[in-house]
Amino acid sequence: MVGDRLPSNDMFLRYNTRKKDGKEHRYWSVVENRRLRVAHTTQRTVLYLGEINDRQQAAWCKSLEVINEVNQLSEQICLFPEDRDIPPDVLNGLQVKLSELTLQRPRVFGDCWLGCRLWDELHLGSFWHQRLPEGKAEVPWFKVLELLTVRQLVAPGSKWHLHRRWFLSSAMDQLLDEDFAVAAKNRLYECLDRIDEHRAALFTHLQARWKDLFGATYDLLLYDLTSTYFEGEMAQAPKAKHGYSRDKRSDCRQVVIAVVLSPEGFPLAYEIMPGNTSDRTTLKLFLQKIQVQYGQARRIWVMDRGIPTEETLQEMRQSDPPVGYLVGTPRARWDQFKDEFEKAPWQKLRDTIEVKLLCQGQEVYVLARSQGRRQKERAIRRRKLARLLRTLRMLRRTRQRPWKRDTLLHKLGAAHKEGGKAWGFVKITLPKARQPVHRDTFKFELLKDKLKDAQDRDGHYLLRGFGAGDQGGPLWERYMQLSEIEAAFKTLKSDLQLRPIRHHVQLRIEAHILVCFLAYCLSVTLRKRLGAHAPGLTSRAVLESLSGILMLDVHVPLADGRELVMPRYTQAEPEHRLVLEKLGWELPPQPPPRIRRSQVSAHAKEQETKSKM
Repeated sequence: MVGDRLPSNDMFLRYNTRKKDGKEHRYWSVVENRRLRVAHTTQRTVLYLGEINDRQQAAWCKSLEVINEVNQLSEQICLFPEDRDIPPDVLNGLQVKLSELTLQRPRVFGDCWLGCRLWDELHLGSFWHQRLPEGKAEVPWFKVLELLTVRQLVAPGSKWHLHRRWFLSSAMDQLLDEDFAVAAKNRLYECLDRIDEHRAALFTHLQARWKDLFGATYDLLLYDLTSTYFEGEMAQAPKAKHGYSRDKRSDCRQVVIAVVLSPEGFPLAYEIMPGNTSDRTTLKLFLQKIQVQYGQARRIWVMDRGIPTEETLQEMRQSDPPVGYLVGTPRARWDQFKDEFEKAPWQKLRDTIEVKLLCQGQEVYVLARSQGRRQKERAIRRRKLARLLRTLRMLRRTRQRPWKRDTLLHKLGAAHKEGGKAWGFVKITLPKARQPVHRDTFKFELLKDKLKDAQDRDGHYLLRGFGAGDQGGPLWERYMQLSEIEAAFKTLKSDLQLRPIRHHVQLRIEAHILVCFLAYCLSVTLRKRLGAHAPGLTSRAVLESLSGILMLDVHVPLADGRELVMPRYTQAEPEHRLVLEKLGWELPPQPPPRIRRSQVSAHAKEQETKSKM
């Protein structure tokens, strides 16, 4: 009874008898035996097949709607076991050979269905259907894009792998109601060429949709930048440049991506810039872009300290209407207002968080102190400084291994790179050219005063705001929301595999980033759905859990030589039902069965024809 690629555990047919309307009904299921330990087994229902008529009058016969693959028309039939006669007044009765039932093509269903459900939740199907006309295409382009996005969400990988392997191992053909043509290699790449021009309209659509679904607000905007790198020379991609790599891949060309998020983590817009773009040159362009996209309004921008320039901040204060901001500030400005801050009292927000507030003209400064951050910064410095000092002591042991001056410089360069900022707390005296290396020419000492000053500043950070309020606590809370954008970058790069980009044409590079952006939109929508009822669950955990729901094709031979094929997804386990209950969603109805010519009989007829020839 078991077909290809199924587990080795025993499976068998079982029916349950139930009386209804004075008649006896039999409901069939596929049950699996699972061995727990020696001489102990448990049984689990894998598939529910439904009712097959058994000694019933025609008036009470259970009918089933099926699709005839010969003429592609639907028809109503009544199924009877092969050992039961069909009542004479049943015109559409068929006998099934249950003893020859097989299960074939197991493929993932649950996570793919959830991705499609999220796609529909954001009304992306109708949005792209209007903008990607079908034309002469064999498959609608919006379905190809849905396939690309759902795959990037549940099992990110290359388009080639999608074409060769993943599509056939998933139930996307059933969910999209399309055959393998939707995953044709050229079709996937041609779809990428058509989507990036609609990016601005997509941002507007998503903003309205999240406002309807979750009441999202857009008065506070989180702004930050990241980078993603390429593999290859990238001669056809003008934006692929060498620059500061946040991925620690300075050997690769890259692009810089600027992203704007709402405080809830909903992405509102992004921009792709050359890989050598300076952070300080991006904000002015994005301010104009947001005003054109969403209109002029009083908004507050939350940013890290390396992004805005003094000129940009001044323009934000003098614009009409003024644009508020809350930005991290270098600690050097703390020295500028050190006396004023010493006079201000600390306000306790939490057990480990305290803030001071200082007003200076139009701006307000917030000095925050975190005990947790203080301990972390000291531990990192202590570890790096201890490693650096051990390396320097080892290099001074010239009796065991006398160094040449050039060798010493090379080793000090490696120690400098590994020590990072800890290098600045050590003063090193080097031997002059052609001098031997020994304790008199090579010395080092710990700068204790500089180290003590740094330890006093540990755990402190300075914020600078305009039009963002004048209360230290709320300002600090708003700035902490930048962690949302860091989490977004982590999801994009790790879970959705934004990096590395393997496309070499600029248009497809930007389209790949857009597909990853769409997948992130599905992920953040799922996270917000879970946050209301199951905040402990992550989007990735839910997708991995539901991937345990498989779809199989149940093949049942008919007495007339044809075959009944019933696509059926497996029964949901308790953990699956719990997740669906928390989301407030239900699995869709089982797909309609299909009647086709038996592959065995068709093959036999073909062989018979060849033998006669």
